[in-house]
Amino acid sequence: MDGVGPEPEEGEEREPGAVSEKNILDSFAESREVAELIGNLRGVFEELVTREMAVERFIGIMDKYQEQPHLLDRHLEGMMNSLLDIVRDSASPPPLVHLAFKFLYIITKVRGYKRFLPLFPHEVRDLQPVLDMLAKQNPRDPETWETRYMLLLWLSMICLIPFDLARFDGNLVSMEGQARQPTMDRILEIAKCYLVVSDKARDAAAVLVSKFIVRPDVRQSRMADFLDWVLSMLSKSSSQTMEGTVILNGMLQALAQLFKHGKREDCLPYAATVLECLDNCKLSESNQMVLRKLGMKLVQRLGLTFVKPKVAKWRYQRGCRSLAANLQAQGAAVQIQKREVASAEADDDEEYDIPGEIENVVEQLLVGLKDKDTIVRWSAAKGIGRITGRLPKELADDVIGSLLDCFSFQETDNAWHGGCLALAELGRRGLLLPSRISDVVPVMLKALTYDEKRGACSVGSNVRDAACYVCWAFARAYEPAELIPFINPISSALVIAAVFDRDVNCRRAASAAFQENVGRQGTFPHGIDILTAADYFAVGNRVNCYLTISVYIAGFPEYTQPMIDHLVNMKINHWDSVIRELSTKALHNITPRAPEYMANVVLPRLLPLSVGSDLHTRHGAILACAEITHALCKLAQENNSSVMYYFSEKSLEGLKQIHQELCSRQLYRGLGGELMRPAVCTLIEKLSLSKMPFRGDPIIGGWQWLINDSLRHLTLVSSAARQHIKESAVSALAALCNEFYINERGEADPALQDELVTQYVSELQNAEEMIRCGFSRALGALPRFLLKGKLQQVLEGLKTVTVISPEDVSFAESRRDALIAIAKVCQTVGVKGDGCQQEYVCRDNVDQIYATLLTGVTDYTTDSRGDVGGWVREAAMTSLMEVTLLLVQNEAELINANICKQIMCWLAQQSAEKIDKFRAHAGSVFLTLLHFDHPPVPHIPHREELERIFPRSEKETLNWNAASEAFPRITQLLGLPAYQYYVLLGLSVSVGGLTETTLRYSAQSLFDYMKKIQSDPSALESFCETLLKVFEDNLRNDRVSVPLLTMLDQMLANGCFDMFTEQENHPFPVKLFTLCKEEIKRSKDIRKLRSSIGVFCGLIQFQGDMREKVFFQLFLLLCHPFPVIRKTTASQVYEMLLTYGDVVDPAIVEQAMTILSDTNWEAELPVVRERRNCLCDLMKVPRPQLVPKVRWE
Repeated sequence: MDGVGPEPEEGEEREPGAVSEKNILDSFAESREVAELIGNLRGVFEELVTREMAVERFIGIMDKYQEQPHLLDRHLEGMMNSLLDIVRDSASPPPLVHLAFKFLYIITKVRGYKRFLPLFPHEVRDLQPVLDMLAKQNPRDPETWETRYMLLLWLSMICLIPFDLARFDGNLVSMEGQARQPTMDRILEIAKCYLVVSDKARDAAAVLVSKFIVRPDVRQSRMADFLDWVLSMLSKSSSQTMEGTVILNGMLQALAQLFKHGKREDCLPYAATVLECLDNCKLSESNQMVLRKLGMKLVQRLGLTFVKPKVAKWRYQRGCRSLAANLQAQGAAVQIQKREVASAEADDDEEYDIPGEIENVVEQLLVGLKDKDTIVRWSAAKGIGRITGRLPKELADDVIGSLLDCFSFQETDNAWHGGCLALAELGRRGLLLPSRISDVVPVMLKALTYDEKRGACSVGSNVRDAACYVCWAFARAYEPAELIPFINPISSALVIAAVFDRDVNCRRAASAAFQENVGRQGTFPHGIDILTAADYFAVGNRVNCYLTISVYIAGFPEYTQPMIDHLVNMKINHWDSVIRELSTKALHNITPRAPEYMANVVLPRLLPLSVGSDLHTRHGAILACAEITHALCKLAQENNSSVMYYFSEKSLEGLKQIHQELCSRQLYRGLGGELMRPAVCTLIEKLSLSKMPFRGDPIIGGWQWLINDSLRHLTLVSSAARQHIKESAVSALAALCNEFYINERGEADPALQDELVTQYVSELQNAEEMIRCGFSRALGALPRFLLKGKLQQVLEGLKTVTVISPEDVSFAESRRDALIAIAKVCQTVGVKGDGCQQEYVCRDNVDQIYATLLTGVTDYTTDSRGDVGGWVREAAMTSLMEVTLLLVQNEAELINANICKQIMCWLAQQSAEKIDKFRAHAGSVFLTLLHFDHPPVPHIPHREELERIFPRSEKETLNWNAASEAFPRITQLLGLPAYQYYVLLGLSVSVGGLTETTLRYSAQSLFDYMKKIQSDPSALESFCETLLKVFEDNLRNDRVSVPLLTMLDQMLANGCFDMFTEQENHPFPVKLFTLCKEEIKRSKDIRKLRSSIGVFCGLIQFQGDMREKVFFQLFLLLCHPFPVIRKTTASQVYEMLLTYGDVVDPAIVEQAMTILSDTNWEAELPVVRERRNCLCDLMKVPRPQLVPKVRWE
């Protein structure tokens, strides 16, 4: 349950890592394939490629079973025997043996060596061959460590044979007369050798030691010497060096394994000495996490050696744990039948002295609980649990008392986390007696909400997660009767953690703990109902938890107040602004569950906090006041009560004072102002929507000043906060005007209206872009009664913002906001065909509105941020749709055919362009207008054909973001005359673009269309005319012309214009050549020049006088000042001569190609020019002449 993992996206219902049914396997499906892989090893090991393919495939299969390794169990022995047959075969070369061991290691990695170990053959005849194989190994070879690892594991199994090892020595004098080493010493030497290596073999050597040293014959003669060697190595090594770290690791592993598997009576004589040596190593001061963990492991094993291996009779035993019985008891009162712990049980066992070393061991474990690394803390927690289970009751209680000292607020989050893990271990083992529950539960509840701020973030998610583990463990450990007094606080705390915790792993851990308690205890109020709403997947989405699940749970009276109190005390002052904002929205949603409590307790508590000194608390409290006030007023309106029903005079005065207090203390300035401004704007909005009785109050002027000041100073705030401040101020302005600036007749005060509108329109010409943005959106938010009589002034002002002038060319955001505002203003004032242009959208101003919006669709401004014009185009498309639908629904005759055609054509062009986001938006708007039915949009060109290409049934399912779906549809519009030019213009940018998927699908769709019209000369002629017009209109416009040249190159190469190659001097290639030549004139754009080379080479296939001109142009490029252009030209002309061999006299083709291929075209220009002139003479093309530079005296 130490859930680690990133927070999911807020919109996700479940995380990618969550186990789903399709990931659950039911058997080892690839057993036959694995058998074949192993069987084929003899055939594949020699070739590197086949060997690596076999290993990769085997790893791929095995990795699938990492989470369900038990499925391999039936097949383990068969796989092992097949691989060991290869190893035992004397004919197997060493590389094959290493490969077999590598496969064995991959299996153990998935299943774990403990399960695998007993399957090794362990007959007497295996001992000598394994020892011989190990003797041949190089302990430092990094390629064959798997072999050494598996051999050591195998040897650790073989050395368990129940025969004295001296029997295998025979005559220790060899044939050469030299003394042979006894088998026992050989094994010991191998173990010592591999305990000091840095690879995985060290772990296997530790396992070998634990199995070998505890043999009776070895223990008597070698154990003391071996321990002396280990302790001397420990004392000589330093954790400050890499070599020392490796040695310490091996020694500690060996000792830990030895004291784990050895008999207590064998290990006890050495335990005190080992502990003393370990203390001298001072591992707790080491910066090596693994060494500290191994030290903790060894300390607990030594502690277990000091005390007798008996189960404490004083421990708490729950007895029957029937889930069914617990669930049936939910409705009925739980019988209170506390188990009395027999006091005599401690006495009836014989007394024995607890060694003094135990105090040292427990102290080290308690210190280990505070270690900075989780695995060390976890090891210490398990040690505390194991050792406490063997201590007398009084001593065990002392340990628990010391453990509870970890939970003081002077301690770090590490101590809290380690303490929680230890409590859970003690609870699981029945070592926390019911008498201690009253001490533990308050600590556990604090841990469930532990959150310590550190700089810009906080620590404590691991503590909260571990606290959930404690709750989970207690649910399994105790009888329901024992926990009855603590049920309400525990259940409330778990619900709060499951719904309101910031981290998804903590919410899921709390949900799991709550579920365990509902099942095991059966006493949690409304347990099943809450579990259904807040299950593992539901709590994965944080927004859903705060705004939906919390409201449902707050409907149960036991949880309402604790949830509200938690939000007010812990969450509205949270360091993360997202959590603060979600908390205030949650308070808004929960208010109807406890309105009196909110009005009489929570609101008075929040008002002082909203003007307090702490920035985060102040921010959260202001937002909470706004949300709760709004919720209470809505509730009063629903109950037909006065708006003031829930508010005292003091509360109203407190709400009014917030702005004045912040203003007088200058808290709107600086970094804190970035939080205060949007918060107070939200407060203004909510108080206005709540219809507070502040009409005519001076506070209204103060609020208006804040809104204006926030919009006027957007440039001074960070870019991250700008959008939020702007949106908050605009929303506040709309609500404020609607509530406080309208009189009984539904009109505005003329002086106020004139001042406000004139002031806002004048700010639109400000030299700062952000100020234009803010006041554009503000004008868009004004209600109708303030726009009445001022519409033309507002529209003219907004239109001016949308015009691109040299000094504000990069002001894309202000143009975007102005276009959005125009649509909003039109929707606000409404449509009246013969109305006054100062009040309505009418005949007199509709053309002007459309002209402004259509200008936005052609904004292709780019700067260091990229295609910023895209924001303007997106806003223009949205605004065009909104205005068009507004007109259609009111007075459709105001839309003339020309405007409708322009809209649809521009949308078609945007739908064919390269950026997925804008293409998808354009496609969506295009289909919305096409399929709108209430009533249909008039004058759409080729409506019937469009309905056929884009059926209504596919409006929602067509994914415009996917190039594979969008381009096959949009290219069909090339056959419709009205759309051909615009679609081709959009396609040029996509087909000649750089994005691989866009390029592939757009080009393929275009070529499919071209193939379709090859048999229709008139359609092809029309297409070519349009293509030339697109080129002509965008000459020297690099945004279009460069990708257009790339597209033409591809079209010529794909034979799209083969029909014209039969005719001499066809006008299409002639005009195309002229345009290309004009496009690259004096150009230094390498991409453009390279694309043009491809086009010139493609044009060579057309017959007539032009062919010589094409060669002349190419030969000019062969002497271009840029070497890369010369080289590219030579390469492409060479390929051209190969492809279109008939365009040159066959007698000279070979010679020309030799010149092209053998010349170094990156050489100096005079050398290159000479070779180029040879080509000109050879092909009878006039030599290009150098134009002398004119010097002006």
